[in-house]
Amino acid sequence: MSINAIPAGFTPQPDSFRDRVILVTGATGGLGSATSLALARLGATVILVGRTVPKLEKLYDELEATGGPQPAIVPLNFMTATWAEYENLAQTIEQTFGRLDGIVHAAAHFKSFIRLEDLPPRDWLDTLQINLTAPYTLTRLCLPMLRASKDASVVFVTDDAGRAPKPYQGAYGVTKAAGEAMFKTWALELGNEAQSASGLRFNSWHPGPMRTLLRGKGYASESLTPVDFPEKVVPQLLWLLGPQSRGLSGQQF
Repeated sequence: MSINAIPAGFTPQPDSFRDRVILVTGATGGLGSATSLALARLGATVILVGRTVPKLEKLYDELEATGGPQPAIVPLNFMTATWAEYENLAQTIEQTFGRLDGIVHAAAHFKSFIRLEDLPPRDWLDTLQINLTAPYTLTRLCLPMLRASKDASVVFVTDDAGRAPKPYQGAYGVTKAAGEAMFKTWALELGNEAQSASGLRFNSWHPGPMRTLLRGKGYASESLTPVDFPEKVVPQLLWLLGPQSRGLSGQQF
């Protein structure tokens, strides 16, 4: 599959996400928090999903300070979440908002570079839960709300490991590759909906190297090199979440 380019220098217009409801997983991570803040500044109602309540509350306050709509907090640990917790989240979104205009699957689990034969089976299962089961389950349960939108976009955040097998990526690499296949399958099965009233579309996005705590686990020495902060690449993600990408589904960016 060819990789598509997002228009260089794209800048979203003020209030371009007003009246949109966007769910962000891994909301307190480097990319998740930068995305949530950008969406709030552009008028979106952001549903913040993360596992640590103090971090969620801190981010909540930062979003409120932007003057945008009141965000929502959902503490949820994907490593231990039960099916009932996922279902309660979907039901709460439906009861509160009635629709969902987008999901950013930014949550990810990575511990270290490791050979598959050295990977503890528990780490394999934990990584599957966070990187693959959680995005599938949330997408599956939120489909009715996404269909109730007029312009719904689901974005799976990936990286090099998701685009081609690489050694020593462990379960992280396998789950990222599987995630790409999963969202391509969603797009193939629901292809007509990208052109329908909901505009429902599924795409994957590789932001490139970013200076985040997650990447720092594998590239500690990058603290001495000019790796971009997440804020620099967030406009690309906003292009995929917004109306500019309507009709594009099953694509890699």
